[in-house]
Amino acid sequence: MFEINIDDSKYKNIFFIGIGGISMSALAELMLYKGYNVYGSDRSPSINTEKLEKNGATIYYEHKKEHIDNMDLVVFTDAISFDNEEYMAAVKEKIDLVDRATFLGAIMKNYKYSIAVSGTHGKTTTTSMITEIIKDLEISPTIMLGGQLKDIDGNIKIGDEKLFLTEACEYKANILKYFPTTEIILNIDEDHLDYFDNIDHIIKTFKGYVDNLHKDNYVILNIDDENVNSLFPIDNCKVFTFGIKNNHANLRAKNIDFNEDGFPVYDLYLDNKKINHVELSVLGIHNVLNSLAAIAATYVNNIPLENAIVGLKNYKGVERRLEEKGYYNGAKIMDDYAHHPTEIKSSIHAIKNACKGKLYTIFQPHTYTRTKLLLDAFANSFDESDVIIITDIYAAREKDYGDIHSKTLRDAISEHRDNTFYISGFDDIVKFIKENIKKDDVVVTMGAGDVYKIGEMILKK
Repeated sequence: MFEINIDDSKYKNIFFIGIGGISMSALAELMLYKGYNVYGSDRSPSINTEKLEKNGATIYYEHKKEHIDNMDLVVFTDAISFDNEEYMAAVKEKIDLVDRATFLGAIMKNYKYSIAVSGTHGKTTTTSMITEIIKDLEISPTIMLGGQLKDIDGNIKIGDEKLFLTEACEYKANILKYFPTTEIILNIDEDHLDYFDNIDHIIKTFKGYVDNLHKDNYVILNIDDENVNSLFPIDNCKVFTFGIKNNHANLRAKNIDFNEDGFPVYDLYLDNKKINHVELSVLGIHNVLNSLAAIAATYVNNIPLENAIVGLKNYKGVERRLEEKGYYNGAKIMDDYAHHPTEIKSSIHAIKNACKGKLYTIFQPHTYTRTKLLLDAFANSFDESDVIIITDIYAAREKDYGDIHSKTLRDAISEHRDNTFYISGFDDIVKFIKENIKKDDVVVTMGAGDVYKIGEMILKK
């Protein structure tokens, strides 16, 4: 099993293949801070790579085998293929080689306490909520996020080695490589079906993840979620639950309402006793569940409840999660990372609840596999949007085999509703939006690819 003592390691020169990724860049920044010589490669510069270069990293914007000469350790991302020149050279030269998830899992073991936020949806938001609660504690936590949070000026905050907070993605069963002292499981849904066989395979993976815990560790579960309930019985660790609907949850939100800005407020109950009132500053009923998970994480780690109440009130959101970008002629322009049917439905419902005019949703499907296998669910995810624009599928790590197209999704949605359009070019989408929107309308770009650029184009003077 791979291990590393980040304060005293034999690995002095570390190379990251795919260093610009949100998790890889955070790991690279941590190792820079700890005094390692950090090198890496990626396809193009980004905010993440520019920050690393300013801090002393050497980064190449192409992949060549000579880049790994004199390296002690090579860390690679899931996004690369195994014919990558640098990867193959590391294998040939017998340089120690480790994938991102295994490296993160080894880093986690350097901390006395660690919180890992997992689940199909809501990881970045929940991790950011916890960040807002704990970032100024005397113990100085180390935090790694799957997004950019203004309050920590990026995707990482480096503290001491007592408390570590991170996201834990289930893709390729990576969660089995993590060994936190507190696990949060927000929900379990069908996703990443290019790797998983079906929902049973996903549930089995999460069960294995829970099995990593010891008797003094905690797993925090959303027991409103049917698939999460499939993880029971659990007898190897402590269990703490949260929910809205389930009367048996340890932590519950009751009397949920919305303030004049459309943000949720609720009464907080612990073991059926009211203990406080919570006010959020982000949209959506799904964020009530995320906030309960954040409160639960702090509660089981003996962080005062008042910190959680204040932190959640102060939390204004993270980049690309129901993010307000600006206004164009009185219409609000937003961006959201939702790329799964469940996420889309939740985000659209949250926006529509606070929208005075029409809601225009611009959706960029993410990967051919997800679009094809979840087509029926996608087709029924946009019902609350007044106008829907589908643009071309963002391939990400996949190849186009010609068996699915955005027009297929457009047609599936159009079977039961009007005002659904397929528009390929971003310039054409911007033209359509500018010609049609009115004051008090909301335009949201939605997807995990580069669809956010459309909002920036609309707002550009």
